[in-house]
Amino acid sequence: MINNTEVNKKIALYPGSFDPITNGHLDVLERASRMFDSVVIAVLNHPLKKPFLDVQTRVELIKGAVCNMKNVSVDSFSGLTVEYARQIGAKFLIRGLRTITDFEYEVQLCQTNQVIAPEIDTVFLSTRPEHNFISSSIVKELSNHKTDISKFVPKNVVKYLQDDIGKVIN
Repeated sequence: MINNTEVNKKIALYPGSFDPITNGHLDVLERASRMFDSVVIAVLNHPLKKPFLDVQTRVELIKGAVCNMKNVSVDSFSGLTVEYARQIGAKFLIRGLRTITDFEYEVQLCQTNQVIAPEIDTVFLSTRPEHNFISSSIVKELSNHKTDISKFVPKNVVKYLQDDIGKVIN
C-alpha cells in the first residue's frame, strides 16, 4: 500500500545528454533539489546522436558528482522524455537556461510536451552568471586541447577527461 506522503511526493526529472556534466548543470540540479522532494537526473540515450562519452560513463560521472545530494538519483533512458517522466512518477521537468537561444528552443519543447503530457509541468532555471557560458561542447574542446577545465566541471570529470581519457587519446 502506498502511503499518503509517497502519493504527494514532488518528483522532478532533469533530462539531458550531459556529455559531460558541467558545473552549470550541477548549479541547476542543486537548486532543483531544494525545490522538490526527489530529483532524477537522467541521461538520454539517443541512438541517432554520436556522443563523446557513452551513456554508462556519463551516468557514472554524474553519480560521482552528485553523491552528496541526498534527494538526487541518476538514471538513463531512451525514447520520449515525458514517457520516462510518467514511468518514474515525475510531474515536473527541469530545464536549464543559459541564453536566449536556449529559451526559444526550450519553450518550443515545453509547449510540445504540454500538448502530449498536460499533467507534466516544465520548470525553467537559469544558470548563475558564472556558469552561463559553460557548455559540454566547450568542455570537450578544451579538454581535447589539454586546457585546464577544472573551473567548468566537477573534479571527477576533470580526472576522467584529462587523466583517464587523455592517456588513451594520446
